[in-house]
Parts: sequence; C-alpha cells; structure tokens
Amino acid sequence: MHFIYNIGIYLYEIIITFISPFNTKAKKWILGRKDFFRQLPQIDNSNIHWFHCASLGEFDQALPVMNLLKESDPSVFILVTFFSPSGFEHYHKRKHNADYVCYLPSDSPKNAKRFVNYFNPKNVYFIKYEFWANYIFEAKKKGAKLYSISAIFRENQHFFKSENNFFAKILKQFDHFFVQNKKSEELLLNIKIKNITITGDTRFDRVIENKENLTLNHIIEQFKNNQKVWVIGSSWPEDEVILWESINLGTNKIIIAPHDISEKHINQITSNISTSFVRYTQISINSNLKATNILILDTIGHLANAYHYGDFAYIGGGFKGSLHNILEPAVFGLPTLFGPKHSKFPEASLFLEKGISQQVESSQDIFKWTVKWYNEDLSAIKLKVQSTVNEHKGASIKIINHIIK
Repeated sequence: MHFIYNIGIYLYEIIITFISPFNTKAKKWILGRKDFFRQLPQIDNSNIHWFHCASLGEFDQALPVMNLLKESDPSVFILVTFFSPSGFEHYHKRKHNADYVCYLPSDSPKNAKRFVNYFNPKNVYFIKYEFWANYIFEAKKKGAKLYSISAIFRENQHFFKSENNFFAKILKQFDHFFVQNKKSEELLLNIKIKNITITGDTRFDRVIENKENLTLNHIIEQFKNNQKVWVIGSSWPEDEVILWESINLGTNKIIIAPHDISEKHINQITSNISTSFVRYTQISINSNLKATNILILDTIGHLANAYHYGDFAYIGGGFKGSLHNILEPAVFGLPTLFGPKHSKFPEASLFLEKGISQQVESSQDIFKWTVKWYNEDLSAIKLKVQSTVNEHKGASIKIINHIIK
C-alpha cells in the first residue's frame, strides 16, 4: 500500500504541473516549491519544533500552542509549513512568533528524507487532519516526537478500515493525539491507539486571544453609526444566491466579506446589490459611510475584527461542506446563521444545540431570522454565546502542559 501511496503522490505532482498554466492555485503551488531546497536558511539551533498546517485556519489553531511554547522556552525555533497557497500568502497578517515559514514539498520519500534530515526537528505537530505518510515515517525514524493537535476523526476515513492497514500505521507513529471530541477518541481506541487526550479545539483559545488583542477599526465604526449590523462572513456564491433578497431590503446595515475577493467576484456581488454600498478599498474622505447601507470588505485581514462591530452574522461555506469559522463572531457574542452542510464541524452542532445558531436552507429562512434579530433585543443571547465560547477555552494550555511534562 505504501508503494501505491507514493505512486499517488507522484501522479498528483504531474497533474498539478500539467494544469498550472491554466489554474492560479496550481501555479502558485508549483512556484512556491520551485528550487525549494536551495533557498533554505542556515539554522544553528537543535531545538526545532515543526508545525505543519494545511492552510490559514489550521495556522490559527496552532498559534495559541506556538505562543505558549515560546513563553515556556524562548530558545525554541518554530518552523511552520503550509500545504495551501492561501495559508502561505496570508499568515503574515496574523501576529505570530514563527521563526521560519515555507511551503511543504510534496510527500515523496525523497523530499521527506531531505527535509527531515535538513531541519532535524525535535518535535513535530500536525494540525487537525494533516497526515503526510513519508514525512511522518521519516520524522519518527529520526527520533522526533510526533503530536496531532486539535485532531478530529470520522468513521468513514481510511484510518479505521482495520487496525493494521497502511493508514492506521501512519497514525500509530504519533506519540500523542490531542483530539477535539469523544468520538475521535473512540475511533482511535478501536485501532488500538491509546495515547489520547480530549482537549477540545484550540480555536476557542485563538479567538479569545484575538478579542483580547482587538485592533479597533474607525472606518467600520463610522459605518456602524450606532446601528445594528449584520455581518456576512466568508460567503461563497452558493451562499449569496439566498442572501440577495434580505440584503436588498435597503434599510439595514450590512458588512459583506466574501471568501473570494477577486475583482471578478466582487463585481458579481456589486451587480446584485440594489441599495447603497461602498467597497472598503475604495473608501475616500468624501465617502458618506453613515448613510451607506452596505460595506464590502474586498480585502483580507479585517473580518475577524469586523465582528466586534456586528450584532449577528451569517457564516459562509455551509452549502459546500466547508463551513468557515463560526467561533470568530461567537467570541464577540454574535448569534450566527449557516447552511446545512456542517457535519464535520462539532462547534456548529454545539451552537445549534444551545440555540445560539440557526441552520438556514432558503432565502425565506434568511429573511425570517434577520428580520427577527434586527428587531429584538439581543443582549441575552449575546451573553449566552460568549459564555459558551468561554466554557470551551483551555485546550492549548492542556497541550503545552502535557508536552512540557
């Protein structure tokens, strides 16, 4: 099976290379790894801790652990690798203490051996559901400690077909799993993995950190003008099609932060808006923000703090099965709406159970809840939302205490 896995990696490289002239993400994936090993820095530090993140969301999960790690031992050299261009291109917009950040070369045996031999990490942390077999086997062979952080597993994954299959053997290389929920622990126990601690999700700690280090935005504050604001965060076209009716009522304050901020998509959005709007990047001294109904965040890095000015939110991705972060608005007390495909996100189920989020499937659902929340006092539900977030903090300190011990 390992041989077939390696063939799959090589085929993936060939496909990415073939489509790169026609696909922007594939092109960035190739260019980001070009001459990779010639560009590596000289590092005189034997205390390297390597964090691998798929993208920006996993980087956010890793950040609280990185911060505590540096606090406990300033000599630690933090190496961060990304799989996705969206992570590598935007991580610098977060306050972080990483010492070196780069793409992770494809998971071929040759790349894995060369990478691990070069950095020789003391500890390796794979975030959430990133499990690259050759890197894991090589790191283990070199004597590194392997940790899985904020891991979450599902029954239909290859790991759990049998306790001795190739994918289960990948998991058995790890020294410890810090999982989000009881179900993940049970699945690991079924394949005879016992080195597990249920810590919850480090993203709760991350959003609390973000709130405590909030950067005020006077443009959004001026736009809000002491009125209720509905924040639409990380929307996709599948979300937007059911949002237009409520957006175009023309009487409410709305912030729209689409997932795709390309000029093409922003133009699609503006062409569907029939009320007053302004793009964040085109605000001038003459812009009358107080009289404008809609503010479009056509930029990266402002959404997390924009929730501070909101009163309730719609979070995109729930019609694609890739729900975006509902904890970012929740830490500010915002009740949330999202689409029906959220089974991979336990925090969504928690919030629905608590009655602090609502699942929507149509424009009628959107209209019902936005009208309700615009017209009622939300102070009680906001307190309940914030209380729920605070009840689930502390995963990062549990992880660090275990690692240090």
